[in-house]
Amino acid sequence: MPATPVSKNTRGYLIPIGGAEGRRKSSLIIKRYVALCGGENARILVIPTASMRTETGPEYVDLFEQFGAKAVNMPVESRDDCTRKELLDKLENANGIFITGGNQLRLSTILGGTPVARAIRRRNAEGVHLAGTSAGAAIMSEHMIASGRSGPSPRESGVELAPGLGLTNRVIIDQHFSQRGRMGRLLSALSFNPFVCGLGIDENTAGFIAADGHMEVVGRGTITVIDPGDLGYSSMSHVRKAEAVTLINLKLHILSNGAKFDIETRTATPPTLPAKPGSKNGSGNG
Repeated sequence: MPATPVSKNTRGYLIPIGGAEGRRKSSLIIKRYVALCGGENARILVIPTASMRTETGPEYVDLFEQFGAKAVNMPVESRDDCTRKELLDKLENANGIFITGGNQLRLSTILGGTPVARAIRRRNAEGVHLAGTSAGAAIMSEHMIASGRSGPSPRESGVELAPGLGLTNRVIIDQHFSQRGRMGRLLSALSFNPFVCGLGIDENTAGFIAADGHMEVVGRGTITVIDPGDLGYSSMSHVRKAEAVTLINLKLHILSNGAKFDIETRTATPPTLPAKPGSKNGSGNG
């Protein structure tokens, strides 16, 4: 379960990003995230644990500073690092946390069950906004997609799951979704238990998820929402290894920039259309 917030609306935003969000000042996602964290008053902590590149953390620090935020790199390379007081103090001083991409199993094996993981959960419950790209998006949920085969259809052994940070138990997240053909592995994950919704997030696309469960899509791609709440049948329990899985009565939404989805009520809302020139209400005949 996610950490308990002080009050219903205290919890900070969760912003899962599908990867390749762009590291330029034109990035709509980064611009919005920095503004959410306070703009020039933002204090963003970058956690590059998933990446093997030493340049990753400093690159994101530079990016956030281009938008006027203050940013600090917090390299965590071992479980011993997760007990260091100076690193835990950095978490206490941040009003934004950003987890970079890379290998999500590095995140889970290094951070899982440590004081750093507990502090991340608590700080989000206290109002700190947490964004993660690629692997940093996948680790947000209670159950994390660790790996799986590409392809359009669900199969037995089509996905491997691992414990995530548990910042939400309402969704399971997959990233680079359209670009890497990951519909099958997300469906495979949902076939085990229809409690959660699946979010398949394209590159350069993010979901801004508020404390009340309302999500808005920001970016150039789409978020594929798979709602198994009315699932009538799943064959996952008795198919043979690598066989295709039957799933009946799923609901599917494809949401682009400006579209919204309420994770609690599982309802989708289209983007608001811009008003036409000379129109008072944006509607017209034609």
